Amino acid sequence: MPQEAAILLIEDEPEIRRFLRTTLPAHGFRFHEAVTGRDGLAEAKARNPDLILLDLGLPDVEGNEVIRQIREWTTTPIIVLSARDQEHAKVAALDLGADDYVTKPFGLNELLARIRTALRHASRTSESVESVFTLGDLKVDLGRRQVFVSEKEIHLTPIEYKLLTTLIRYAGKVLTHRQLLKEVWGPLHMEEGHYLRVYMRQLRNKLEKNPAHPRYLLTELGVGYRLRTE
Repeated sequence: MPQEAAILLIEDEPEIRRFLRTTLPAHGFRFHEAVTGRDGLAEAKARNPDLILLDLGLPDVEGNEVIRQIREWTTTPIIVLSARDQEHAKVAALDLGADDYVTKPFGLNELLARIRTALRHASRTSESVESVFTLGDLKVDLGRRQVFVSEKEIHLTPIEYKLLTTLIRYAGKVLTHRQLLKEVWGPLHMEEGHYLRVYMRQLRNKLEKNPAHPRYLLTELGVGYRLRTE
């Protein structure tokens, strides 16, 4: 993670701006802010921050349009700040290139964890994925295509393995149903959500101690899935 990473907040709610203006610098981040989408785009180009926090409900430009324009010139991580009743907007934002979302009202610890994960993911995007991925008692040897839970080898079908390695490649990042379907099954199957539900259930049954309360393969309700990294 970059030392004293710069974070740009694009948000029109004064309470949230005031809260993050105080707390983010206290946790070692440089902080910049903008109230409107247009000002946020200008700040992003002028300051080239390490991460952007973006409210979807801006007064002038829709948050999704801000994402679209930012993605025309940079891969800077974008974490969406979203209201609870905006599931379709969250999915659209992630499909447009946002890296994650945090639902309002949010806790500081959750937001900080999402920020750290996004910054770590960004720092290794230009590097190849490590040959062995370890998370708790889960170990995936990507070179040998072997999966272990508590040192016991687990057999996965080719589709299950591809789904797992796709989640590993984007570990910590929320992937929408459409993104996963495109990555694992191809662009002709992006509307076949039942494929994903069936295989995710099978994968949890094989990898999770309690599939009904997964530790690693997390559901983001109405949006998609995320592989926990901490």
